[in-house]
Amino acid sequence: MKTSRIARDTAKVAISFSQADYAPRRQTRAFAASLQAFTANGEVPLPSPGRNGVKREDTSDDDSLSTLASVFDIEDVPFESSTSRKRKRGLGSPSTAITTKSTSTSTRNSPRKPDLTSEDGTVGKLKKAKRQPAKRIVNEAGEAKIEAPANWEEIYDAVREMRKERLAPVDTMGCEMLAEEHLTPRDKRFQTLIALMLSSQTKDTTNAIAMRRLQTELPSPGLTLENILRVDPIKLNELIYVVGFHNNKTRYIKAAALILRDHYAGDIPDSIEGLMSLPGVGPKMAYLCLSAAWGRTEGIGVDVHVHRISNLWGWHKTKAPEETRASLEAWLPRERWHEINHLLVGFGQTICLPVGRKCGDCTLSKKGLCPSAVVDKKKVIKKVKGEVAVKGEGSETVEVKQTEESVVVKEEDVLAEDVN
Repeated sequence: MKTSRIARDTAKVAISFSQADYAPRRQTRAFAASLQAFTANGEVPLPSPGRNGVKREDTSDDDSLSTLASVFDIEDVPFESSTSRKRKRGLGSPSTAITTKSTSTSTRNSPRKPDLTSEDGTVGKLKKAKRQPAKRIVNEAGEAKIEAPANWEEIYDAVREMRKERLAPVDTMGCEMLAEEHLTPRDKRFQTLIALMLSSQTKDTTNAIAMRRLQTELPSPGLTLENILRVDPIKLNELIYVVGFHNNKTRYIKAAALILRDHYAGDIPDSIEGLMSLPGVGPKMAYLCLSAAWGRTEGIGVDVHVHRISNLWGWHKTKAPEETRASLEAWLPRERWHEINHLLVGFGQTICLPVGRKCGDCTLSKKGLCPSAVVDKKKVIKKVKGEVAVKGEGSETVEVKQTEESVVVKEEDVLAEDVN
């Protein structure tokens, strides 16, 4: 029996909250010394910027959900085939010596329109799906206008309905849900910012564990700007060690706290430019924070789920989240800018997974709305030629026979846009 991903993640959170002791990851002496520098002189040892001096933000916020489950399953074993087979030898069979010479050519089964079987056992015919991206139209006056994808509303409404049927980690443990309700508005905004800063390259469930530790193990009243300024950097690093890149995030949080104290009167910035001036905060975090903390939606927060899924649907063909954001904002109605991140993150966590998409359970596949739906498998065949030397019993005569064997080396996905 397969274990539900959400059930495993929820159990992980429950177990982590019940544990009293946490074993921090090993720290190098150099890193411990750099953190201790905060206590000595308050300087901020930040990592050097990337190539061309551009500050980069990790755009994956749970994945998780972008990697395979940690529980090993027999189905995770890659498909392997052997090019040699042993013959069953019966009584009186002649002895054989096999010499193999491999001259391989790959052939593939031609895609056909298959049946789609969902987890509940229902079977239905699939329709060929076409990509219908947004189009740039120039009128007679030379003014450019972006025309939305033809079927975007039907896709959007179908995803809304699917999201109602399945609870996703983001619904209960997303960054917007982690700030404590009993705090002042200023402290709640600060907790929302910290949750977003911790979320990059980290599952929602893991991020919730780190936030809970900060809220409960820092001195009363818990996770506030004053306590972050006061806490020893090494202690802070221990509290958030479960998240990805916790060493860098420790530096970023301590540096951001100093900036908030010195330049923003202890509150978080209320503009995109101000938020992006903080260490470790990029466009995605800035737009999500402005919307969640201040209630102002000025752009779309595009993470790996929004970027990946909107490209799978054929709405556009972009290479980076910022390209996706610009493309979506050109035609998507503004009232949906805040919702689309939460909608697609949950969809990517429950059905349209980064690895092993559940196309059999997806309404878009059944209606022929998703051109990237996996509808069948095609086998890649490798022909192996060889020579078999057969020597009869009691005879010196050796007969050499030419052999040719077809071996399945791998299976590839057939997408809905490829079926005949």
